[in-house]
Amino acid sequence: MQSKELLLEAFDRIPGLVRQVLDGLDPARLQHRPAGNGNSIAWLIWHTGRVEDAQVASAAGLEQVWTAEGFVNRFGLQLGERDTGYGHSSEQVDAVRAPRELLQEYYEAVHRQTVKVLDDVDDPGLDRVVDRHWNPPVTLGVRLVSILGDCLQHVGQAAYAKGLHSGTADTSGA
Repeated sequence: MQSKELLLEAFDRIPGLVRQVLDGLDPARLQHRPAGNGNSIAWLIWHTGRVEDAQVASAAGLEQVWTAEGFVNRFGLQLGERDTGYGHSSEQVDAVRAPRELLQEYYEAVHRQTVKVLDDVDDPGLDRVVDRHWNPPVTLGVRLVSILGDCLQHVGQAAYAKGLHSGTADTSGA
């Protein structure tokens, strides 16, 4: 298996996990915040898409799907155009409201762009430095693994929150 195939296999798991989390949720369950101050499922899924979108686009020199495909306007959030959710206050978490269909559509559009980027990656390309703000500088390969880790954690958190609300945790996707 080539590195690109391994990365595609890993990233290809996320859309199904997102669908599984969102399946059957009404607006109240999407917005429910565990313990009253945890991140809502809507926020977690939105943030998952925003993180992947912003970081993959930056590494590949592309415009984010968020703006390129008009999702920023479709969501209509009172947040900055480049906002990904990092450092959000409780009020900002509450402000992220969207129907599950839109959350799913956005994540799937982000995933399509990620797959296109990965289709053009080869092993030497994974060594290309994409961020010099760190020591050592971050390569494309390291950034992609970081994105995967973040996305899988956030979708897992959303699945856990869904399970808390229903009284059982859904582990069928694990």
